[in-house]
Amino acid sequence: MTNFIAAVIFDFDGVILDSETPEYESHRQVSEMFGVPLSLDEYLSHVGLYHVDHETQWFNRLRGRSPNPPDRPTFDAEKRRIFNALVPAAPMRGILELLDAIGAAGIPMAIASTSTSRWVVPASERLGVRPRFATVVTGDDVQHRKPAPDVYLEAARRLNVNPTRSVAIEDSRPGIASARAAGMKTVAIPHWLTERHDLSAADLRVAHAGELTLERLATLFVP
Repeated sequence: MTNFIAAVIFDFDGVILDSETPEYESHRQVSEMFGVPLSLDEYLSHVGLYHVDHETQWFNRLRGRSPNPPDRPTFDAEKRRIFNALVPAAPMRGILELLDAIGAAGIPMAIASTSTSRWVVPASERLGVRPRFATVVTGDDVQHRKPAPDVYLEAARRLNVNPTRSVAIEDSRPGIASARAAGMKTVAIPHWLTERHDLSAADLRVAHAGELTLERLATLFVP
């Protein structure tokens, strides 16, 4: 049954690497450092999306609310310091085993992320997983980021596979919407930050990648 799967395409942040927790914590701690609380609900409205001026928006929010606002270099330096101290050195639970199984079956894999190349490529290299993927597509490579289907369609094009015979593994509502718009089967592995996202559109939902097998992914193509 696994020959039904043409490719498996992974989101990066929150799926392969838990970069979402240090990203949230760095914003929260910097905001609180300058006297401005950051609620989880406010932060969650941004998870899974990317804006070119993303950090500028957070900086302006802090500048507008803080009684003693930082300048931009201080904001950037403190956020980077906290993020680097918290970002894990290993992939998320079950990811390496799943990559091993998919690779052993000869099924091509790709990363399709809405983040920038300058983050995704070196981060995947640090984790030691970059060689497992035939290609890495980021938001820099397409006209429209998630929830548009562009990154997934581009990944399928580079792999020379039919999107409708491919599986996308995601953690957020915009990511699931992106993969579904590309015609792919979708698996949701909610990160603790995206558990409250509406992931009901996914074809399958699991708690972590360790719950996935090739046989289970293949069942997504059974009528």
